[in-house]
Amino acid sequence: MIPTSKGQRIGYVRVSSVDQNEARQLEAIGACDRIYSDKASGKDTHRPALQDMLDFAREGDVIVVQSMDRLARNLADLQQLVDRLTARGVVVQFLKENLIFNGESSPISNLMLSMLGSIAQFERELIRERQKEGVAIAKRLGRYKGSQKKLSSLQRQELLTRIAAGERKAVLAKEYGIHRDTIYEYMKQQKQS
Repeated sequence: MIPTSKGQRIGYVRVSSVDQNEARQLEAIGACDRIYSDKASGKDTHRPALQDMLDFAREGDVIVVQSMDRLARNLADLQQLVDRLTARGVVVQFLKENLIFNGESSPISNLMLSMLGSIAQFERELIRERQKEGVAIAKRLGRYKGSQKKLSSLQRQELLTRIAAGERKAVLAKEYGIHRDTIYEYMKQQKQS
């Protein structure tokens, strides 16, 4: 059952990398007054759209997330986020798990949050373990490419100028042979200097 409220229906979607598509999650959450979307790992809560959503959400709002692991891949973070939101009168709804948290959640809902949150955290740890094993094998076989290509100062400045002119980051990342996360790091460094 979809909670009724006087506030806004806010959607949150997250994919782990820039080449993944949020369409499946967007379709699942349906029509919303606002949608916040991150293309970042769920390993922690340091995600721009998540932080914006947390700042925006008000009493009476309903935050709709396709599944728990989209909000957090760490049990402590998941519980902290749900507790933080419900303490402010915000309802949190996880569609896949069919769970709703409103600050007066049932013991079974809290148990499900803990169990399913633990599974999401376990899954993330398995992924990291397999990744480390894959890198070790690739190194042994001489196929490991290492960290991504870095741009020269001149290339970096040209890239930042083109971004400021409105060119799409995904297109530029492909052209320069770097990951889009590298572009965001360059932009962050530029702001700090």
